[in-house]
Amino acid sequence: MGFVEAIENVTGMLMDGTVHMMHPGYMGLFNPSAVFPGILADQIASSLNPQLAVWSHAPTAVEIERHTILAIGGLCGWETDKIAGHFTSGGAEANFTGVLIALTRACSGFSDEGALAFSGQPRLYVSVESHLAWLQIAHRTGIGRNAVRLVPTDGTGRMDADALADAIQTDRRAGDVPVFVGATAGTTNAGMVDPLEDCGRIARAEGLWYHVDAAWGGAGLLSKQAAAHLKGIEEADSITLDAHKWFAVPMGAGIFLCRDSQRLGETFRVSANYMPATIEGAVDPYTHSVQWSRRFIGLKMFLSLACMGWEGYRAHVANALELASMLRWLLEEREWRIVNDSPLTVVCFVDARGTADPVQVADDVVADGRTWISSVKFEGQIVLRACITSHFTREEHLRALVDALDQAREAKG
Repeated sequence: MGFVEAIENVTGMLMDGTVHMMHPGYMGLFNPSAVFPGILADQIASSLNPQLAVWSHAPTAVEIERHTILAIGGLCGWETDKIAGHFTSGGAEANFTGVLIALTRACSGFSDEGALAFSGQPRLYVSVESHLAWLQIAHRTGIGRNAVRLVPTDGTGRMDADALADAIQTDRRAGDVPVFVGATAGTTNAGMVDPLEDCGRIARAEGLWYHVDAAWGGAGLLSKQAAAHLKGIEEADSITLDAHKWFAVPMGAGIFLCRDSQRLGETFRVSANYMPATIEGAVDPYTHSVQWSRRFIGLKMFLSLACMGWEGYRAHVANALELASMLRWLLEEREWRIVNDSPLTVVCFVDARGTADPVQVADDVVADGRTWISSVKFEGQIVLRACITSHFTREEHLRALVDALDQAREAKG
C-alpha cells in the first residue's frame, strides 16, 4: 500500500469511527474543539521530537514548560516563587501525583515501605460526585480502593463540608490515618463546585494535604462571574487543570501545580548513572514527575497562549458561559426543567411535563445526528446533560438541540 493510499484509508476509518468532538453540535464531555495554535504545536513537537526527561537534552522546551506553569499558577492566585509543577498526560496523572505527595508527606516511610509504613489505613476524602479515577489512583498507590472515602453531597451536587469533617473524625477514632482532601471544581456529571473554602479550612485544621481537582472548571478563573465560585482554590496545596479541556488544546495535556517544589522532589527522588549529569541550578523533569521519557506536552498551551493571550481565553470562556445561559433559557421556554445550578457550562435537565425518559431522549438526539448529549445520574435521578465545549458552537446549534429534544419527546408521547 502506498503512502497516499494508507493515509486516505486511515483518515477515512477515523472519520467514520469517531465521535466528532470538534463539531459545534458536540455538547458531551469536556473535550473541546482544539484551537489551531495547539494543533500546530503538536506537529512541531512531533517533528523536533525533544526528550524532556532531562534539562540538558531540551533546555528550551523545559524552560517553555516552566514559564507556562508559572503563568497558570499565577492565574490560580499563587505567588511566582511558590509555584512548582509540570505537564501531565491528563487529569488522572495529575491527581495521582497529588495523592503520592500527600502520602509521602504524611508518612516518612511510605516512599520506601509503601502502605505498610502507616500505623493504620490511610484515608483519602473526595465527593461521591467526584471523578472516580480516585479509586484507580488508590489502587495504583498500593493503599487500596477502600482507602477512598466518598463523602456525601449537600443535595445539590457539592461536597457536604460537615459530612467531610465528620468522616475524618470517625476515621481517626477508628485508628485510620487521614491524609488527603480532594475537592472538585467542576464535577463531570453536573459542573458543580465543592465548597472550596470550607474544604480547605477543614484540611488545614486536620493537617491534611488539600488538593483541588479543577481539571475542567479551573479555566473559569478567567471569568469574574465564574471565578467568584472558585474562591478558595488559591488555598490549595496542589491543583489539577487540563489544558485539553476548557483551554481548548489537543489531547492530552494535563497540568499539575504544587506550592512546594521540595516535596515534589522528595516524592519522586531517584538517580540513575545512565542519565546525563544534572546541570547546576536546573531541574531535570524526570526527578519531579511520574513520567520519565516525556513528550513536549506544554508547547500546546504555550503557543495557544502566545497567539490568543489571556484576553483571547477570557473571551473564549465568556462566550461559553453566555451560550450556557442561553441554552437554559431555551430549554425552560420549551418546558424542560433545569435541575442543577452550576456556575459553569454544564446544563442538566429533565422533561418538565414528566413524560420523556432521559435515556431514550439522549439516544434519539444522538441518532438525529445534529447534536450530541448524554444522560447521567445526578443526585439519584437520571437526567439529560449538555455542556458547551466547542468554540465553534453558536445559537443555531443550541436551537438545533432543543428542536431535536422536542422531536424525541413528541415521538415517545
